[in-house]
Amino acid sequence: MSANVSSDTERQTGHEQHMSNEIVHTLSWSNITQTVKDRSTKEPKHLVRDVGGQIKAGEVLALMGPSGSGKTTLLNILAGRTSSTSGNVVVNGAHVSAPVFKKLTSFVEQEDALVGSLTVRETLDFAARLSLARSVIKNEKGTRVQSLIDSFGLKNQSDTLIGTPIRKGISGGQKRRVSVASQLITAPKILFLDEPTSGLDSMASFQVISLLKNYARQHQLLVVASIHQPSAATFQLFDKLLLLSQGHTCYFGTVSGVAPYFSNLGMPVPELMNPSEHILNLTNTDFDPEAGVVDTVTQCLAIQTAWKTHENDVHIVTSAQEKDDALVNLQGPGLVHDLGIPITLLHRLFLKSYRDIVTYWIRVAMYMGLAIMMGTVWLQLSTIQKDIQSFVNALFFGSAFLSFMAVAYVPAFLEDRAIFAKERANGLYGPLSFVVSNFLIGLPFLFLISILFATVTYWLINLRPDATAFFIHVMWLFLDLVAAESLVVLVSSIFPNFIIALALVAFANGLWMSVGGFLVPTGSLNVFWRYVFHYIDYQAYVFRGMMVNEFDGRIYRCAGDVVTGCSCAYESELLDQCKIDGKAVLRYYDYPTGQLGKTVGIMIGIIAVYRVLGYLALRFRK
Repeated sequence: MSANVSSDTERQTGHEQHMSNEIVHTLSWSNITQTVKDRSTKEPKHLVRDVGGQIKAGEVLALMGPSGSGKTTLLNILAGRTSSTSGNVVVNGAHVSAPVFKKLTSFVEQEDALVGSLTVRETLDFAARLSLARSVIKNEKGTRVQSLIDSFGLKNQSDTLIGTPIRKGISGGQKRRVSVASQLITAPKILFLDEPTSGLDSMASFQVISLLKNYARQHQLLVVASIHQPSAATFQLFDKLLLLSQGHTCYFGTVSGVAPYFSNLGMPVPELMNPSEHILNLTNTDFDPEAGVVDTVTQCLAIQTAWKTHENDVHIVTSAQEKDDALVNLQGPGLVHDLGIPITLLHRLFLKSYRDIVTYWIRVAMYMGLAIMMGTVWLQLSTIQKDIQSFVNALFFGSAFLSFMAVAYVPAFLEDRAIFAKERANGLYGPLSFVVSNFLIGLPFLFLISILFATVTYWLINLRPDATAFFIHVMWLFLDLVAAESLVVLVSSIFPNFIIALALVAFANGLWMSVGGFLVPTGSLNVFWRYVFHYIDYQAYVFRGMMVNEFDGRIYRCAGDVVTGCSCAYESELLDQCKIDGKAVLRYYDYPTGQLGKTVGIMIGIIAVYRVLGYLALRFRK
């Protein structure tokens, strides 16, 4: 038996290697059923049931149906993003493994996940560079990019920015075309689109589908698109229609055959009415019928039953076909997927970071405003006893609010994460490349913020006037920002929702302030807060490091003098000189000296843990 299994495995592997070098002629599916448990009744519920169909190279298929009809579920099953309960999806009449199928296909999401600070040409160029088929793209990149720009009518917008919330770019219809073109840059043989005309007016919708159809015919591309309610002109552009209602097939065939078929059922398309609107009205069971009108549920069941009879009578092809071996090369040379991916991601993130003021430059402005405010509020503190607490307050405020203001990074990271999710789903790269490039690109910007913030506050406040102490202070600000941004990455990776991520990051920073050791001394914290949260609080280590850097080796003058009598708030060896050794302040907070390396190591460890957990969240979240 083991020999037979080995033989079968070898045949399957050989077929898949052959498939990767084929042109796709047909995509067929049969008896597709997806069953889940109904949340209210706890009974099995069919999202789609016994659905079949076939599309050939050069054809564009529309998946249509009322809301909740199962078209998105079916699209995800056909695209290999969701497993069906039963049924088969075959390419050229043969089953292929998920990795091979992913190489043959690409998926365009409903939302345009594009980098707004890139131009149209740069967007397509980066899509080409990130493609798995890098050995092909490298030689053809320029030609393929220009060809797609021309094919999708983007020549006049090729050097225009996609657009950000504060910088106007191309139109919504042009964004849709860029989204489609960016997926075609990898030369897929099957393209899936989820609501490609969502949010577009009728003219923009017509242009998108028209350009897509022309491209599909020219390059023998198979296109499957879910679409809600196209205009009459847009509807006629599709070659085939698969109409669903309540998960059942109501019609599958050519678009030109829709009107005759429903006329034969006694449900003709009214004169001057959009056929797509008519058939959607017939199959929509969400609304109660008006008085004197046929019950919609009964009508829909009749349509489903009629289709089953029609399907059996005319032998509609919905199952696997015989494999066509008269095929030519599809993928070309072997795949190359190396360090070029992180480098390309770094390049793209760099362009975004310095062009898009939302990513870092608004934060630079915010931090500089905070720096000026701090420097003028704590202006030129003196080395006297009454200013000791002001020095401590300034260090806490600066470190805590520098960390808190990292919440401004949430929207920028969520945008990057959405782009990553789209590109990962299309097999371009994995979470490791994304996490590494995201971490590295932030370092120079965060260091810039740290050095600018310290340059303003350090000398205005009159912190310890020593070059070494200044750069150690900069280091703590930098580690503070890196840790805060790493926390944003972790939380936003787990909860990719703007409001939730913002609230949780703000809450975490409030928690770190509370247990950091300033508002409540570490020794006074109860056991729970101290051992559960204080020792993992990166703000606590930053504040401790800044305190040691400021007070270790600095001398302060007590109130009064030796003659009239000294009043020293902190006892130290310099009491007889009416002075306070800064180490006495550190002893009050229970902060030991001489542990710079250890404290920095702990900070680096916390940052590493945040990033690793963020990676794992992205790795295992589908």
